[in-house]
Amino acid sequence: MKVLHLDSNHPLLLNQLNDLGFTNHTDYTSSKAEIEAKIADYDGFIIRSRFSIDQHFLDAAKNLKFIGRVGAGLENIDCDYAKEKGIHLISAPEGNRNAVGEHALGMLLSLFNKLNKADNEVRQGKWLREDNRGLELDGKTVGLIGYGNMGKAFAKKLRGFDVEVLCHDLKDNVEDANAKQVPLEVLQDKADVLSLHTPQTELTINMVDSEFINGFQKPFWLINTARGKSVVTKDLVSALQSGKILGAGLDVLEYEKSSFENLFTSDNMPVAFQYLIEAENVLLTPHVAGWTIESNIKLSQTIVDKIKAKFC
Repeated sequence: MKVLHLDSNHPLLLNQLNDLGFTNHTDYTSSKAEIEAKIADYDGFIIRSRFSIDQHFLDAAKNLKFIGRVGAGLENIDCDYAKEKGIHLISAPEGNRNAVGEHALGMLLSLFNKLNKADNEVRQGKWLREDNRGLELDGKTVGLIGYGNMGKAFAKKLRGFDVEVLCHDLKDNVEDANAKQVPLEVLQDKADVLSLHTPQTELTINMVDSEFINGFQKPFWLINTARGKSVVTKDLVSALQSGKILGAGLDVLEYEKSSFENLFTSDNMPVAFQYLIEAENVLLTPHVAGWTIESNIKLSQTIVDKIKAKFC
């Protein structure tokens, strides 16, 4: 079987597929049109988020048997059409779930203890102890929307704290020893912290808007390590300004390109984003929650193991 790699990944992916007898080619620079012109020669390809895989591309891939995405989600692929064509879809949420869980916890603790604010002030020679009095996580209720690989990993990290963890998911019976599954209304009634762990779908795009935010009974903290388009940024800013949202840790942003490699599609900085970068109660990272040295290895290994299980 011939496999085309469209993004660079950990070398173990290429090496182990070679060892399994696959013929591997790489092309990290050609345009989508150039790839389409030769994709019929391949039985599979490996991608991260370089470009979207639409019906036209899949029609050109006449011999395609599988697509491996080195990441958690498959939103850059027309999954329904791929399945109609009998193409096996492989993702690797198991590979970076621990990294995401640790990053979400790190963001939350940093916000509670004003670490980014305090660090910046000390570097300027300011020693403002009372202004930087923090909060403790113990005694709080943490609500998770989405309780798959990422949500479960974050809940596991919270086991060392005296917290109540609630989860809400479209699937029934996903709760475990680390989180109790509840209706959304119950989560909104009780949560002090909301953490998003949902894929990007029609249901989750613009999910966190003013109506959703105002459904919470208490002011709350928001953590988003999922997908940027789940949160309407201007509504988030309004809630930060009113105090309905006490602070936000955002690893993903509404403005990201679909490749996740760049921030803006134009040179104009949105007004809402300007507020976020100036707000002391907002912590921003560049879509790196699942981007660790260890997850780089585990993501690639997960793809290899799933290809091996299916095709060897």
